[in-house]
Amino acid sequence: MIWLVAALPGAALVSDLGAMAVSSWAAVLCVGAARRHPVPLRRFWWLLATTMALAALGRTVWTVERLSGIDLPHTPLVGGLFTAGIVTGTAALLCSRAGGSSLIGQARTLLDGVIVGLALIPIGWVVVFRDLAAADLSDPLRTFGLLYPMFDLMQLTILVAVAGPGRPMWRALTLIGAGLAIRAGADAVYVSLVAHGSYVPGHPVDVCWPLSYLLVGLASRYPSPGCGDREDDAGESPLPPWWRVALPYLPVGGAIVAVMVSRQPTGQTPHLVFVGMMALLGVLALRQGLAANENLWLVARLRRLAYSDQLTGLPNRLTFIRRLRRALRVGGPVAVVLLDLDGFKQVNDRFGHAAGDRLLTTIAARMRDAIGPDGMIARLGGDEFAVLVAGDRPVAPERLAVRLLAALEPLPGEEDLGVHPSASIGIAEYGPQHSSHTDLLRDADIAMYAAKAAGKSAWRTCTPELRESAVSRAELIADLRRAVDEGQLLMEFQPIVDLATGTVRSAEALVRWRHPRLGVLTPARFLPLAEETGLILAIDRWVIHEACRAAATWRERAPEVTVAVNIAAAHLCRPDLIATVTGAMGAAGLPPRALTLELTESALIEGSEAVLDRLAQLRDLGIRIAIDDFGTGYSSLSYLHRIPATELKIDRSFVSRLGAGDSRAYATVEMVNRLAGAFDLAVVAEGVETGAQHAAVTAIGCRQGQGWRYGRPSALPDLLPTLAHERISG
Repeated sequence: MIWLVAALPGAALVSDLGAMAVSSWAAVLCVGAARRHPVPLRRFWWLLATTMALAALGRTVWTVERLSGIDLPHTPLVGGLFTAGIVTGTAALLCSRAGGSSLIGQARTLLDGVIVGLALIPIGWVVVFRDLAAADLSDPLRTFGLLYPMFDLMQLTILVAVAGPGRPMWRALTLIGAGLAIRAGADAVYVSLVAHGSYVPGHPVDVCWPLSYLLVGLASRYPSPGCGDREDDAGESPLPPWWRVALPYLPVGGAIVAVMVSRQPTGQTPHLVFVGMMALLGVLALRQGLAANENLWLVARLRRLAYSDQLTGLPNRLTFIRRLRRALRVGGPVAVVLLDLDGFKQVNDRFGHAAGDRLLTTIAARMRDAIGPDGMIARLGGDEFAVLVAGDRPVAPERLAVRLLAALEPLPGEEDLGVHPSASIGIAEYGPQHSSHTDLLRDADIAMYAAKAAGKSAWRTCTPELRESAVSRAELIADLRRAVDEGQLLMEFQPIVDLATGTVRSAEALVRWRHPRLGVLTPARFLPLAEETGLILAIDRWVIHEACRAAATWRERAPEVTVAVNIAAAHLCRPDLIATVTGAMGAAGLPPRALTLELTESALIEGSEAVLDRLAQLRDLGIRIAIDDFGTGYSSLSYLHRIPATELKIDRSFVSRLGAGDSRAYATVEMVNRLAGAFDLAVVAEGVETGAQHAAVTAIGCRQGQGWRYGRPSALPDLLPTLAHERISG
């Protein structure tokens, strides 16, 4: 550089030798990179090595011919070598790790670069080469040499395109891009100087070409960007920025203005500008044709995405609904077979979602083969599938259900894998009772849940009875959502008797629902629905507050009386349980010792450590904890050590057999009573209805009894006279 800037003797030869040396050095480094990098990048580096070798060879021929007496040797051989280098360099960019894996993508990128290059011909004519007519352009090869800046900018555009959005820029491409930018600037200055007849070999601009080769050589030293990029390309690609989409077309507007400016006074357009614009129009037409083809392909792909399930390849819910509605419009018999896998969640929990996806794919293929041409099977979502049977069907829907169940049976050798769930299938046939496809799907869903209730791995057909039951159930759930807000719930209390004295010392709060149409409903009628829908939490809160207020009222008459409240299993898992209970007691002014929380044995057994800690905190506050329906759940002596209970309530199923002289029932109740005594727990015998049962539980030694023998559930005003005053005789 110093030699050229200082214009020392032999600057032209130094420039030529420097360019040959640096380009040869870059070619050797690119060969080394090709051997060092992984297979996907080897072609890129081999093409770059060829480009650098052609640059070195072209510069050698240039130097030899210049020393032979040709001032600016724009000969066919030199032009051919430099043009070949442009072709291999462009091919290298298209083969880079970001150059696109499809031929269409590479062709689109190449056309974008060509558009930019051709658009710059009229722009360059106006900005730099306006007086090019004064130069000697009689030699076609000399004129072709003036197009090198266009080729440089074309390659630079391709590099920007292949770099792409949404991925880290590979540093090797950054250096190569910088080299292309330097070379484009040098070629533009060179062409301008040649056009004005002021270029001489050894000009300071000559340092730019070796510098561009140097950057290519340095780029070969960077490591591979990694093999994960191709995998990332297989996923969803980010949208390119607006400037990336508009990049090929931005110079076109400038080219149109340049053509108008370049027109001569005679009205003619310079030949080079005219040819360039014709070529630009042709490439633009080709590029738009390619874009139209891509749009058609994209529309087809979007259609596949919209109407098919991407995991299984089956039609999706949208396609199924469209086919079902079309079949209903055409007329004829139409049936829907709805299938839901049983136990599929356990597969995901045990083996992971990837194994679950593979299982769904396998199951879908088996069911598609089982259905064959007799119906259209679709995946509605998750582990739910549906089969549409329409037209003159040779096979009844029930036969298809049997086929589906058979297809889901594990093959030999798969029984022990534990990854083959069964299925519950519901069938509904279109009839006068259906007004639309939604009614038909609803009935199929009703039948499917009936199959689940029947033990799973079965099929059921929707009947009027099933439909009426499901509709009534749905209406009851809808009414239940309004019950708390509209004050339809009411409380009744059943006395709990001290068997030693016959005095009523406590009462269990029992919720009732005063339904506006069905009358008063017992808990067995609506609490299971409340637990399924999550409404049990709101009902529990209401019951706790009402029970505390009632207990505070009757304790004014009998200070030692307590109240027992049932707590749902779902409420045990909520961290706000303690706040709910203490808030209700505080609002009513009820001391903690006056409240007993009754919890089922199964709910306690299934509880986590957090649940047990929560119960321990409640007991530490003075609240009593009762295990309800003891003996009917998963009884475990180890849990009696862990659960902070204060009493056991023996289930009525054991007490009811005492009056009939059942020795086993007697022994069971006696054993529970002794067990409770060992754990210092009070015992309440539930379901005492007869004098014989009363005598039996008293003889066994149970402390308290509850049942119709001592009083039916009643409202608070009816219960108040009996509290702490009435003795219940044996």
